[in-house]
Amino acid sequence: MDESIAKNQSYPGGIQAYVESFEKQRQLYKRTMVIVILSQIFGGAGLAAGITVGALLAQDMLGTDSYAGVPAALFTLGSAGAALLVGRLSQRYGRRFGLATGFLAGGLGAIGVVLAAVLNHLPLLFLSLLVYGAGTATNLQARYAGTDLALPTQRAKAISTAMVFTTFGAVAGPNLVTAMGKVAITVGVPALAGPFILAAVAYILAGLVLLFMLRPDPLIVARAVAESQFVNEKRSEAKNGEHATSYKSGLIVGATVMVLTQIVMVAIMTMTPVHMRHHGHGLGDVGIVIGIHVAAMYLPSLITGILADKYGRTVMAYASGVTLLLAGLVAASAPGDSMVLLVVALALLGLGWNFGLISGTATIVDSTPPSVRAKTQGTVDVLIALSGASGGALSGMVVASSSYSTLSLLGGFLSLLLIPVIVWSRRSKRERQ
Repeated sequence: MDESIAKNQSYPGGIQAYVESFEKQRQLYKRTMVIVILSQIFGGAGLAAGITVGALLAQDMLGTDSYAGVPAALFTLGSAGAALLVGRLSQRYGRRFGLATGFLAGGLGAIGVVLAAVLNHLPLLFLSLLVYGAGTATNLQARYAGTDLALPTQRAKAISTAMVFTTFGAVAGPNLVTAMGKVAITVGVPALAGPFILAAVAYILAGLVLLFMLRPDPLIVARAVAESQFVNEKRSEAKNGEHATSYKSGLIVGATVMVLTQIVMVAIMTMTPVHMRHHGHGLGDVGIVIGIHVAAMYLPSLITGILADKYGRTVMAYASGVTLLLAGLVAASAPGDSMVLLVVALALLGLGWNFGLISGTATIVDSTPPSVRAKTQGTVDVLIALSGASGGALSGMVVASSSYSTLSLLGGFLSLLLIPVIVWSRRSKRERQ
């Protein structure tokens, strides 16, 4: 099957029934959202392991803080490759196959991390973290599945609905660190590898849910619907040419918003557990702070989506930059033994990321036709993942050579770069009009 589905592609009778019935499309949209939500609950629990204890596990195995950001960099780098692969698989075979493959690979990676911890084998740890990153990429890519059949006025809400339910697993994961540590010890596994046992089970369940339940595939249906609506596509070539620049501008802005927010969020988040450990906080305290941070990343999503649909993507992108700046300022000024201020800083960090991800994602969806949607989305997520990898890798070096406060200030001020990018986009749009 051609990656964009040939114009004269004949779809199976089941798909054709959805093409001919708007009511069936609405029903499939609702069913797809339920399945995506279920997979996101499991996926959220899987991604929380690496966020919470990845840096601590590396710190123990490497014996230094300088490379504590390496795990975040590795599984984020792995998520970059996985984002491209999942996007291409989804474009060619549909969301079901692409997303299921990504989650199952993430589960295998988590199993590899556990084995590496047991064997104290650094090369296996690094390789497994790369593969584990596939789960993170897939968890993000799943947010697109709900938009395939969403109406234009529903897209941000569809994205945010999937992300809200990620919260249930993502918040539970960090708060199960101590419990999973005890479980790990009872089976002869280092305590810090315990959360990765949970991640393996969660990612595999997420993959199986999508593999067996996401039928018919929403992306394939969306492409078939779009194809039927543009039978006279040649007549609209001039119109499409007029909008090509607008689409390109939308892609640039959406990608830039998500890339900058990812760098800032990953950099500060990665080093927070290490910073807390240096100031006498235990794993329980780390779990609480990261749990609240992850909750702030996902729980406000439904409101964010409604606001983005009502007031526009630009407003929420501005809000992202300002919120991340506040997060950096609070984190930089918070005493290391102050749980309250660390909670506030990490909550603001998660909220700013949420604003940026949803506004940026909605902008990308608005700017991509179904014929190239999955491939384009996967490519954009590669940039996001690579930016996160850079933030994670550099964060440890910045803290080792300077301080956590310096890192937080740098991250906060970096987020302000969102503003000139958005201003440029709005000015270009006015000039075209």
